[in-house]
Amino acid sequence: MKKYSLLMACLLISLVSMAQKPVISFDEKSYDFGKVNEEDGKITHVFEFVNKGNSPLVINRAQAQCGCTTPVWTTSPIEPGKKGTISVTYNPQGRPGNFTKSITVYSNAAEEQFVLTIHGEVIPKPTVDNNAYPVNMGGLGLKSKVLQMNNVDKGKIQERVLNIQNQSKATIKPTIESLPPYLTVTFSPETLAPNQEGKVTFSFDSKKCNQWGPVSDDVFVQINGVKKLSDEYRLMVVSNVIEDFGKLTLDQKRKAPILDIAERTINLGTLAANAKKTTSFKVKNNGQNNLEIRRIINNNKELTVKARNISVQSGRSSEVGVTLDTKGLVSGDYKRTFTVQTNDPENSFVILVVAWKLK
Repeated sequence: MKKYSLLMACLLISLVSMAQKPVISFDEKSYDFGKVNEEDGKITHVFEFVNKGNSPLVINRAQAQCGCTTPVWTTSPIEPGKKGTISVTYNPQGRPGNFTKSITVYSNAAEEQFVLTIHGEVIPKPTVDNNAYPVNMGGLGLKSKVLQMNNVDKGKIQERVLNIQNQSKATIKPTIESLPPYLTVTFSPETLAPNQEGKVTFSFDSKKCNQWGPVSDDVFVQINGVKKLSDEYRLMVVSNVIEDFGKLTLDQKRKAPILDIAERTINLGTLAANAKKTTSFKVKNNGQNNLEIRRIINNNKELTVKARNISVQSGRSSEVGVTLDTKGLVSGDYKRTFTVQTNDPENSFVILVVAWKLK
């Protein structure tokens, strides 16, 4: 009888003790995120609970299943009838597919340990091959910042296609700014959805280009009408306007001009620092038709090269002046080259060398 009374007393004390403990109550212990995009980054859900007990509730800790899930909870005591939260953040980066993660919560409640779960499906971000489009101009991916039109026969139109891709998260409409009269551009499609690929077709009309030989144009990519002329948006279009001698008849070839330059190397000797020297060389036409000097291509800042006549009659000669300015140059041996472009079918491009020594 005594043992029974003692057992009943212990049970009564236990029930009274439990009745005095906090009671944690959740509206939900599991949450479905549904489908989420990997590229959108971290996702968070907040679990709310109420202390339905008779004493303050304390969350001791919340432990996630893995490092990809981070719980944050109310750390201060929650009085009876008051609410608290446990915020759970999941990082989908590099974790495509279905996921289920658990968070174990420890407290001083009557139920000292319980488990929350989150689940969903991560949609992998679209694959962007950065090697295919290594250049990015305001979200527009390009294969290169230089477009080679290559040789363009005078009088003809040449097209080149540059592949592009929208690497941004928004729809964009690209255009090209600062086009010369002989260049036209067409985008297909005109607008690009995120990650959509397209192409831009460049058309070079040599009939509208007054230059012969190498032609370099800087044009600028424009996104959604925003004009930016910085180097980041610069695209270089390189062409080379040449004459198609393959279409000449035998009679035209027989009467064609013949370029004759006695020496292809111009030696200016030894010069003093900060000196100028001017010389010239002769261009002779040994053919029947007029010899036309199409262009002198000189990319040397210390040299100035200029032809006195751009048209040389049969049997005649004309001089080409060369001026050297050594200002800013240090002592040593120098060689520079320039190119003379003509309508001689056999010598349409002739390279000449200028050599000198500076004390």
